[in-house]
Amino acid sequence: MSVSMLKAPCNAADQLQALAQCRAHVAPRRLPRRRISGVSFSAAPRTPVVAVLDRVAAADGEQSRLAVAGSGSLADRLRMGSLTEDGLSYKERFIVRCYEVGINKTATVETIANLLQEVGCNHAQSVGFSTDGFATTHTMRKLHLIWVTARMHIEIYKYPAWSDVIEIETWCQGEGRIGTRRDWILKDYATGQVIGRATSKWVMMNQDTRRLQKVSDDVRDEFLIYCPRELRLAFPDENNSSLQKIAKLEDPSQYSRLGLVPRRADLDMNQHVNNVTYIGWVLESMPQEIIDTHELQTITLDYRRECQHDDIVDSLTSSESTEDAKTIPELRGTNGSATATKGQQDCCQFLHLLRLSGEGLEINRGRTEWRKKTAR
Repeated sequence: MSVSMLKAPCNAADQLQALAQCRAHVAPRRLPRRRISGVSFSAAPRTPVVAVLDRVAAADGEQSRLAVAGSGSLADRLRMGSLTEDGLSYKERFIVRCYEVGINKTATVETIANLLQEVGCNHAQSVGFSTDGFATTHTMRKLHLIWVTARMHIEIYKYPAWSDVIEIETWCQGEGRIGTRRDWILKDYATGQVIGRATSKWVMMNQDTRRLQKVSDDVRDEFLIYCPRELRLAFPDENNSSLQKIAKLEDPSQYSRLGLVPRRADLDMNQHVNNVTYIGWVLESMPQEIIDTHELQTITLDYRRECQHDDIVDSLTSSESTEDAKTIPELRGTNGSATATKGQQDCCQFLHLLRLSGEGLEINRGRTEWRKKTAR
């Protein structure tokens, strides 16, 4: 293993794996004392990562072997996340990696969306749900049922930068017979500042027939015991933008990017294009002058149709007046309120449509809000 690999920024699990491999091949050596400008430096203190590594190494050899073989216990020990004290939500910390940031050295919205998905899946695993799918319960696996995204709404008040540590809390709750709702709150771990919020709706689909199915009592009973007893919303404000209905964008649009083709890497374990890929496709048709001068503040996506590996997609975008937005019936809950301030004069809003090329069938409709970039 090269020195450059050990210096690369990574999360705790990656550091532990790299250190474990290194310790297996390199004998430990004593670091010399150095004196610079009259100040004495000894060997670096033991880091929390090394301390955790020692605890893992001291564990029973057979248990470690089983963990590496796939029992999941090693991942649970190395993952920087756990259920909260009441057991009704889950928190996990992440270090923003170099390949997760864009030209501004801050995390991309796709990175944020992927972390939201990761935390949701880890929450489900922590309460004993399957690792074979996205939070599928025991009954769902027996009936070949899966969760698919129906709506995703993300607001980012401050983008984390490379090497920042963020903490994401998530919880879910029932949405009647239709499906489930999952919410998230993102914080800067160093300061405790809320830097983003998100909410989503999920529906059940039969994996074999690809048809939607109502949530049965058996499935509801399996996951509701892990949900807050009272309705808790990441966006409790009555007029928050997560409730806005998205009008269908009519053709011709102002901007377009035609002929987008899913890559093999875009397919997920449910055998269709992952919901995060749609975010990238939506942004492909954004005008470059907005990308250069603004940053994405809010994105809302309604998923209408799943996309397969052999589909060809068109991305359409047009600007939208804020007066055109209409709210759907509000939801009420308690969890504070969003802290983002909106300077309307510096913001702009767009409607988006993803459709199948040729047939014109609607895959996804969306709305984005953009704020002026500020000097960092």
